[in-house]
Amino acid sequence: MTEPQEPTPKARRGRRSGSASTRQAVLDAARLRFATDGFAATTIRRVAADAGVDASQVMQFFGNKDELFAAVRAIPASAVRRFDTAFEGPDEHLGERVVRAYLAAWEGAAEESEPLMAMLRGAIVNEDASAQLRDFIQSRLRHGAGGRTGADEQDAMLRVGLAAAMLVGIITSRRVIGVPVLTAADTEQIVAAVAPAIQHVLVGRHP
Repeated sequence: MTEPQEPTPKARRGRRSGSASTRQAVLDAARLRFATDGFAATTIRRVAADAGVDASQVMQFFGNKDELFAAVRAIPASAVRRFDTAFEGPDEHLGERVVRAYLAAWEGAAEESEPLMAMLRGAIVNEDASAQLRDFIQSRLRHGAGGRTGADEQDAMLRVGLAAAMLVGIITSRRVIGVPVLTAADTEQIVAAVAPAIQHVLVGRHP
């Protein structure tokens, strides 16, 4: 007489077992979502749904969308923190702190600068990559400069966009195009020339 066969167990739904596999599943889902929807339209909830996890788990691993994007692009968390800490403290000398932070991240140690430069080079030749880089940089500036401009939302975004354009333009001219007079300048010369303009753009007040 044939013994009754045990029913095949159904696949368990819900949280994935193992933090490493869960983290990788989130990264894979985020990579596809950023590539498909772009930075601005991607949300933590959509990434979590794609990965089959709770949104709280995504936040536990990566904190916020900016840090998730940085992880997908292999940008060290130290670079993201460098951008954020530049905005800590009083408005005085904010422009100098921001310029120094960007130069240190984009032109400093290879573990920070190379992933950022790879993203910049990709943005030059690919429209989607360009949009993602632009939105990421503006997001970091907007996060840090929030409430400092004393202006309405539209004007605040204009100021953040101008600061982003100036900073990325400097890095592109120095590291990609290789404009001689800019590549020859040292960090202190760049900071002295650019910091007052960034200061005015980010924290300048309307008369």
